[in-house]
Amino acid sequence: MVDKQLWVKKQEIDFFNQARGFASPEQLFYKDNIGRYLAYWPKGYKGIKTTLQSRNSLIGNFTEKWTTNLIQEVVKEKGLYAVQDAICDEIALTNMSPADVVISKNKSINQTPEDIILIFEVKMSVVWNWEFSDSSNTLTCLGDFKSHQGNPGLLRSDSMLKAIGKSINIRVSSYKSSTIPIVVIGNTPITDSYYSKVDHLKTSGIIQGFWSVNPKPLDNNGENIKHTQNDGFLRFDTFEELKLKVHDLLSQEQNFFSSMKSKQEIGKIIEIANKKPNYKEKAEEFLRLIKE
Repeated sequence: MVDKQLWVKKQEIDFFNQARGFASPEQLFYKDNIGRYLAYWPKGYKGIKTTLQSRNSLIGNFTEKWTTNLIQEVVKEKGLYAVQDAICDEIALTNMSPADVVISKNKSINQTPEDIILIFEVKMSVVWNWEFSDSSNTLTCLGDFKSHQGNPGLLRSDSMLKAIGKSINIRVSSYKSSTIPIVVIGNTPITDSYYSKVDHLKTSGIIQGFWSVNPKPLDNNGENIKHTQNDGFLRFDTFEELKLKVHDLLSQEQNFFSSMKSKQEIGKIIEIANKKPNYKEKAEEFLRLIKE
C-alpha cells in the first residue's frame, strides 16, 4: 500500500537515493569551494557558485509521480483515478503541456473534459538543504529552507507565475473547463506578497487553491502559515485533512464564469434568468447568457 505520509524529509532522502541510481552527484548537488556536495548554497556562503539545472527535471518527475500516488490514495474509494501527464487538447492540456495530475473517471492518458474532475498543477522541489558524502554514500540534513539561499516550491515567484499562467490558459481555452477545479499543489508555504493574490485567484474562481502538503517545512516546529484569510492557500497537516478537502471539492458542482459587460447588460441578464422557476435553472440561464 502507498505510504499515506505527506511530504517530510523522508521523501527527499528517497528522491536522492533513487536519483543516485542514474545521476552523478554533480547532476544532483552543488559543489562548494571545499568539495562538499550541497543541495543548496547555505546562507552566508561566499565562495564560487555554479548553476544547477539538471536536478529540476528529476525532482519534477519524482514529485509528480509522488503526488499521483498520494492523490490515488485519496480518491480510490470513490472509484476514481489519479492520472499523471494527462492530455486533453480541448482544454489546452497538450502533449507539450499536459496536466501534471488529474482526477478522472478513467485512467487513460488521453482524456475528455467530461471525464476530468480536478486538475493539479504540481510545484514542488527539494525543501531542506542536504550534504551528500560520496565516500560514505550518506545524506546529512543541514537545515530547513531558511538556512539556505534557495527558494523552493511555492516560495519561488516564477513557479507561482507559471502555475497561474497555465491555469488561466486552461480557463480561457474552452467553456468545457469551466466546471473543472484547478489546484496548485506544493511542499512549501508561499511568500506574504502572494497572500492577497492567491485569495483573489480563489474568490474569482480561476484557481481553487494553492495547497501545501508539507506539514512541517521548518525544523524545530518553526512558525509558518496554515492558511490565508480566504483560504487561497492551505497547509495540510495530515492525510485525512487533505482527503476531506479533496472530497469536499469533488462534491461541489461549481461553474467558473467571467465577463466584461455593462451594468445594464448584467441587469438584463439577471432579469431574464430570474424568470426561470428554480435556482438551478436560474443559474443555468444566467451562465448561458453571460457567455453570449
